[in-house]
Amino acid sequence: MNVKAVKFNLEDKPEFFTELRKNVNNYFKENNISKHANFNMKFKTVFMLTLYFTPLVLMVVGEVTQLWPSMIMWAIMGFGMSGIGLSVMHDANHGSYSNNKKVNYALGYLLNFIGGYPLNWKIQHNVLHHSFTNVHGYDEDIDKKGIIRFSPTQPRNGIHKFQVLYAPFLYGILTIYWLIAKDFDQIIRYNKSDLLKAQGITFARAIFEIIFNKIWYLALFLALPIIATDLIWWQVLLGFLLMHFISGLILALIFQSAHVLEETSFYKVDDKSSLENNWAIHQLKTTSNFANGSIFFSWFIGGLNYQIEHHLFPNICHVHYRNIASIVKETAKKHNVPYYQHKTFFGALKSHFTMLYKLGKGSVNTKLATA
Repeated sequence: MNVKAVKFNLEDKPEFFTELRKNVNNYFKENNISKHANFNMKFKTVFMLTLYFTPLVLMVVGEVTQLWPSMIMWAIMGFGMSGIGLSVMHDANHGSYSNNKKVNYALGYLLNFIGGYPLNWKIQHNVLHHSFTNVHGYDEDIDKKGIIRFSPTQPRNGIHKFQVLYAPFLYGILTIYWLIAKDFDQIIRYNKSDLLKAQGITFARAIFEIIFNKIWYLALFLALPIIATDLIWWQVLLGFLLMHFISGLILALIFQSAHVLEETSFYKVDDKSSLENNWAIHQLKTTSNFANGSIFFSWFIGGLNYQIEHHLFPNICHVHYRNIASIVKETAKKHNVPYYQHKTFFGALKSHFTMLYKLGKGSVNTKLATA
């Protein structure tokens, strides 16, 4: 994978993003607003951390001792876990939480507390997904090693006809796979592709950090509850898996409902490693918003229902997306650039699972583009 070789079309309406960036920058300048975290974001950070860690403390100190109450605690932790992933570490690892790199690093490190490795996440999400959204062979968010067919550019296997049925289960075990195998698989591949070198870290150092962080994570969130509570080990394990299943399902549904839809486009680079659009227009053709009218839902999922704004301006903290969305939409309309959105989250989910069904049956009637 040679990401440096991929070329976007610089001649494709370059004035669109130039004007859009100017309009968005003017919004912050005229209103004297920082692009980084405000009080709302800081409060949310405390809320999500409390939602995640308080149930664990209550179980460990003996305030919650019975099986079913403990299952409720693990379920709450699942929401807190996804909340940290969507609303806190996501902004921090994009560098948009604060203008202080140390603050971003510290809050980005929270990914270790939900079983992941920040460096891998930055490469997969920041470098590959954000740069090459829905591009075959580059965007790992749509590359599931043949288990799920997320794009018409991918080969179809017989099992894919059932993917609309088994996809929710696989979504639920997303973070368990992440914890057990994904980080190791990624770090090996990224090392071979020289993507680690670009991050200024050696393969040996990365492997050490992954192993070390996963050991203390399992000690804190699995071994400690087994030792400190009166629950049988398998009951603690059941709760631990419940937490991960809830979190994995939430994370997967939020992200997939923004890109793998009937409306969005899918791409392959041509023999010159080129794509037909410029980067900004590519983002709009491969991304969709949903449920923009739901304030609490948007608050909880880190503003990622404004996925278009996030992809165009990942350096801006998500608490501002609602206010710049109208600017993006109006500028896109002016330049005749698509701006996809679903009124409700249910509508986005319906489009996503309809797309999964069509991809599985081989009956996709969608925009497949090659440069």
